[in-house]
Amino acid sequence: MKFSLALPREALSIPVVRRVVGDALRGLGVAEDCVADLLVAVSEACTNVVQHARATGTYEVTGQVDDEGCRLRIMDWGRGLRQAPDDDPGDMAESGRGIRIMRALVDELDIDTGDGRGTVVHLRKRLTWRDEALIRRLERELMHSAG
Repeated sequence: MKFSLALPREALSIPVVRRVVGDALRGLGVAEDCVADLLVAVSEACTNVVQHARATGTYEVTGQVDDEGCRLRIMDWGRGLRQAPDDDPGDMAESGRGIRIMRALVDELDIDTGDGRGTVVHLRKRLTWRDEALIRRLERELMHSAG
């Protein structure tokens, strides 16, 4: 499954992203703990766009789910990060905590940023599935017919 959203850079867009991503993952049968982790991570990335990208415009959220996992990409056309994504902001710093949260919740976090060309956040997570997931039923059906 693939999806793509183009959203206004407004705080009201974040619940829309959470709803679309969450409904898609749950509909496919992804385990709730994986859904929760991805929703927090994508919310952090979108919040960074809303707070730090340029004052007007849109941003994009694209996603792909397959048997290997979920890949989400959050892209804006803002000014880029002020600090390197690998810099440790410290425990009490307000800025930069979202990056640490995302890193803790997904298997891979890549941030591509540059002055004047915006920022692209790549989130990747291996998924676990509920027993009744469509993908599990298809696997059982294939095994039964092959067997």
